[in-house]
Amino acid sequence: MLQDKDTAGGWEEPRATAVLVLQDGTVLEGFGVGAEGEATGEVCFNTAMTGYEEILTDPSYAGQIITFTFPHIGNVGTNEEDIESVNAASSSGVRGVVLAASITEPSNWRASRDLDAWLKSRQIVGLSGIDTRALTALIRDKGMPNAVIAHNPKGAFDLEALKAKAAALPSMDGLDLVPLVTSNQRFHWDETTWTKGEGYGHQQAEPKHHVVAIDYGVKRNILRLLARAGCKVTVVPATATAEDVLALNPDGVFLSNGPGDPAATGEYAVPVIRKVLEKRIPTFGICLGHQMLSLAVGAKTKKMHQGHHGANHPVKDKTTGKVEITSMNHGFAVDPGTLPTNAVETHVSLFDGSNCGIALTDRPAFSVQYHPEASPGPQDSHYLFDRFVKLMDEGKAKE
Repeated sequence: MLQDKDTAGGWEEPRATAVLVLQDGTVLEGFGVGAEGEATGEVCFNTAMTGYEEILTDPSYAGQIITFTFPHIGNVGTNEEDIESVNAASSSGVRGVVLAASITEPSNWRASRDLDAWLKSRQIVGLSGIDTRALTALIRDKGMPNAVIAHNPKGAFDLEALKAKAAALPSMDGLDLVPLVTSNQRFHWDETTWTKGEGYGHQQAEPKHHVVAIDYGVKRNILRLLARAGCKVTVVPATATAEDVLALNPDGVFLSNGPGDPAATGEYAVPVIRKVLEKRIPTFGICLGHQMLSLAVGAKTKKMHQGHHGANHPVKDKTTGKVEITSMNHGFAVDPGTLPTNAVETHVSLFDGSNCGIALTDRPAFSVQYHPEASPGPQDSHYLFDRFVKLMDEGKAKE
């Protein structure tokens, strides 16, 4: 721990004002940032060097504590434009945040406030000043642990109680967290993508297709790209029935990203998707939406050891032979060995060979595990939105 000040007896170490207590009893001490209090969740690490505000507001992180491997988090501050969650009631997906370095004053023309104040406003408990590389290595060795993160400016912690709480936390297996982040009512979306000097625009031309997006925790930039592609977008809650969706007469159905165990969400989501597929409505899924589509055709999902969370993840498109640099955020994956004969594996991770995409051979439907809208530098995967539009064009041509 860093030395603080010179006293008559020498150097005095500062008191820890935050702790991260893992389920195995490991205690990591640091300095509190963000909201005071306690939060619980599964600890994962994210390797992205940019986009921390988008990451911290991604609803797919519900129930998790994020450890950033990049040390300088907060250096460009925060703003009100880059928030990814569309549901104000959910505030944020993430439960807590772990940082290596302390938060500095923001240095960016778009910043409206610093990260510490922003975390406080969103009730996110944070901790800085620990070796996040060591914590990342621990997760790589042992998997993603449950933990309690606590921030108390006075440095008073009942460690035994915190250890007991961390040990008693349920596994992510079997947890349906979508109700925490989905919208509670239907709404329309017409905002398009951001351009320098103009900010976010709005659809001007007459939309070409009507897309119904099922919100399992949808991100704003997904909706923006759908709108930019010429789609009128109607967002419906995850609890919408097949009758609700079909009554809107969609040209296409989009299955969004989201948190938790896909098998648990699939209990109510899969029957809806199967009815959409029966109607041969073009369907496109991302992240949890990819897993929902896979479950709907009979495949299985499995918990990953450490998950994929970050940017610069190479994914091979087996249909073209091209490699895309992608952004990822998932702790479960589709088991490719369980895919039925009418589902072709289209994308694979070049890190570990895990499944990253499928396409159905007997229905106009496809999905990817990664986030094509996140643009981790390049925009390699934006073509997927065009592919979705092409399916809708072909569907209309057959009418």
